[in-house]
Amino acid sequence: MESSEAIALRSLLEHQRVAALATLHEGEPAVSMTPYAWFPQGRGFVIHVSRLAMHTRDMLANPAVGLLMTAAPDPAVSPLALPRVSFRGCARQCLPAAVEHEPARAAYLTRFPESMELFSFTDFSLFVVEVRSARYVAGFGRAMTVGADQFAALMHGTV
Repeated sequence: MESSEAIALRSLLEHQRVAALATLHEGEPAVSMTPYAWFPQGRGFVIHVSRLAMHTRDMLANPAVGLLMTAAPDPAVSPLALPRVSFRGCARQCLPAAVEHEPARAAYLTRFPESMELFSFTDFSLFVVEVRSARYVAGFGRAMTVGADQFAALMHGTV
């Protein structure tokens, strides 16, 4: 991936605050929306979800997930040309006793400070979505797949 594409990908993830979250619900695909923050060291994403939500129960039953982030629609640009990135990942609950809970919580609250009150609700918990691979479409004819290590390097700005 060229450095200009890496910068564009980081910018997309910085400016887009929500992702489509794909889970398996009783063996069938289900898609919902979730806010996300970057997990420290570029290893993936942090989401904060309610146990009442179907996607939370789905992730606990089967940790394989997908995330999709797209650039904001522009009437002057074909929807097929919108920059977008989809991730295949593994979601795992990040309980308060976990070593990574505080960094994950800090990352989420830095991005969504208005969510502080939700951390007092007992049905909400953090999940870390570890990236297995990413498919970045920068526009027509400009698509690339990267693995977990390359994605982490991209998020650190070392690629």
